Amino acid sequence: MNADPHRFAKRLGHDFARPELLIQALTHRSAGSLNNERLEFLGDALIGLVIAEALCERFPKADEGTLSRMRASLVKRESLAALARELRLGDALRLGAGELRSGGQTRDSILADALEAVLGAVYLDAGFERARSVVLRLFADRLEQTDADRADKDPKTRLQEWLQSYKRPLPQYLVLSIDGDQHDQTFIVSCQLQDADMATCGIGTSRRRAEQAAAQSMLERIRHG
Repeated sequence: MNADPHRFAKRLGHDFARPELLIQALTHRSAGSLNNERLEFLGDALIGLVIAEALCERFPKADEGTLSRMRASLVKRESLAALARELRLGDALRLGAGELRSGGQTRDSILADALEAVLGAVYLDAGFERARSVVLRLFADRLEQTDADRADKDPKTRLQEWLQSYKRPLPQYLVLSIDGDQHDQTFIVSCQLQDADMATCGIGTSRRRAEQAAAQSMLERIRHG
């Protein structure tokens, strides 16, 4: 393990009564048979339910299709991986030697799955209400920024529209690196504002996903000044 899991638990904001659940949630299948796949299954369902409930409460007039698109945007792999990075979850992961060598602790799929597993572990450790509270706190900023009118628009489109509204030039996207085998590649892409000294990076399993992640990071940077 790269870091003390208890430090991660503090960043998460939950003190595990059964720390073995946290250890299991942070263990990738490459590191052993007692891994986080079952907890991931549980956490995926938990996050989907909690976010669906929150969206229904926040947007009482939104139809099913709009609610589904908003939920999909909030709980998609890239969004979960971004949250995991904010928590520095990768520092606490238990990975097999091969995954460590290939940088598995930075891969979207592994980070997103591990975050789902961690939240599944919180549910088993302390029950639904506690797990619900943790999920809502983690997603609070993203829920606040969710707009039913923009549910169909991806981050690149939203960034482009924001820049155009201020008559600013469109951003430039540049592929910084491509790692991994042909069937399992990781792209790192930068998003650069041409009229300002501002750049962000995004990571994804395709160039498009990496560009979207970089655009999302730029939007968040703009919002927070």
